[in-house]
Amino acid sequence: MTKPTYILALDQGTSSSRSIVFDARGHIVSMAQREFRQIYPQPGWVEHDPEEIWSSQLATAQDALAQAGLTGADITAIGIANQRETTVVWNRHTGQPVHQAIVWQDRRGEPLCAQLRAQGLEATIRHRTGLIVDAYFSATKIRWILDQVPGAQLAAARGELAFGTIDSWLIWKLTRGSSGGPVHATDVSNASRTMLFDIRHQRWDPELLQALQVPDSLLPQVFPSSHRYGHTTALGGSIPITGVAGDQQAALFGQACFKAGLAKNTYGTGCFMLMHSGPHFEPAAPGLLTTAAAQPGSTPAYAQEGSVFIGGAVVQWLRDGLNAISASSQVQGLAESVPDAGGVVFVPAFTGLGAPYWNAEVRGAIVGLTRGTTVAHIARAALESIAFQSAALLQAMSASKGGPVTELRVDGGACVNNLLMQFQADLLGIPVVRPQVTETTALGAAYLAGLACGVWRDLDELAAQWRVERRFLPTLPRERAAELMARWERAVRQASAR
Repeated sequence: MTKPTYILALDQGTSSSRSIVFDARGHIVSMAQREFRQIYPQPGWVEHDPEEIWSSQLATAQDALAQAGLTGADITAIGIANQRETTVVWNRHTGQPVHQAIVWQDRRGEPLCAQLRAQGLEATIRHRTGLIVDAYFSATKIRWILDQVPGAQLAAARGELAFGTIDSWLIWKLTRGSSGGPVHATDVSNASRTMLFDIRHQRWDPELLQALQVPDSLLPQVFPSSHRYGHTTALGGSIPITGVAGDQQAALFGQACFKAGLAKNTYGTGCFMLMHSGPHFEPAAPGLLTTAAAQPGSTPAYAQEGSVFIGGAVVQWLRDGLNAISASSQVQGLAESVPDAGGVVFVPAFTGLGAPYWNAEVRGAIVGLTRGTTVAHIARAALESIAFQSAALLQAMSASKGGPVTELRVDGGACVNNLLMQFQADLLGIPVVRPQVTETTALGAAYLAGLACGVWRDLDELAAQWRVERRFLPTLPRERAAELMARWERAVRQASAR
């Protein structure tokens, strides 16, 4: 009898760590999740404890195996998907972080970004990395740690420190006890989010490293997303790590968006829309980024991307900040208790606005309040803000060389909210398609891992496994949708003018 095939996906996100066991059909066998602390040292700063990330991720992996009645010996391979841009610097000898992880949402690098712009480097960075100059990316976070941690710059110059996005940190921790020693590596999709990686030539860029005074000894080795990175004994046995991708590129892969023109939107803490743009670098439309897509082999793959900083996090704010709800799952019921937002528009710019606006200075605003406004109207406006921001992204993408997007595949925690998905389809005027497996970030990591060890033959086999759960069709007249988008843009201008 043939032994069943199981792949373990580690899905390390911004607010929680999850582990999912998939079978060879891409079905979920078991899943475990643990939240971890969000650290806010001052306004605009966001940190995580790297050791807490590691311990929570390891614990969920152990829990998922236990739920499935499996051991490490039953796992064919491990795939990793991770929150991107979040920056960890650690000591190579002790394995200890020199500072808390600086999260992708963190804005402390903005003064250095202003310096880079003043030095005339914006066009160079855009041309080589596909990114704009912004504190969102890893480069200025690295520079801040080297500047602010006593002795860090000197230790980095001596080759004693290692930098990594969360995938690199997990790979290091997973492989530390293996016979090959700790592996310091990343994949092209994560490297492309650092603002230090030349995505045209797929290498760290010497000029950008020099401009930011980042020693190349600090950097991980870069591989394709489907690759044998090393082995871990942390879960028993010796399991190969064969798939790695940033969470949004992993979700694009898990949604079977393998060809130019296919697009997905992930509704997580933030919202992230990616459209596959093929094997050749294309400059992004205004307000968007060009990024490396998950790369199964040696052939490059690219995508256009727009990132919304505050997506599902606005629901967390309703729960934890406004105390409007006691659980995130209650938001749909509260929002549906009113027929519409009553003219209220919520601009959730808690840490500035991402694509397509890229305004680091704007802060959150709720406009259109009247004496008749209730917390239900605010909850509905909060949900609608997620769709408005995503609609602005798709409008920018549809204006690109790739042409109009004909459907949007969706995933992430908030995509289960039917009210939000229907409003999204109404704003966009195209179908919004939710797959049967909405854990597409983890699924993409599993697919990449399985490709590297022969579980699946090729992309065609993976595409055949993708299944639709529900298709949301637009019902709103296009004139009304345009009016709503115009109201949203006015609210953004009001918030930006403060």
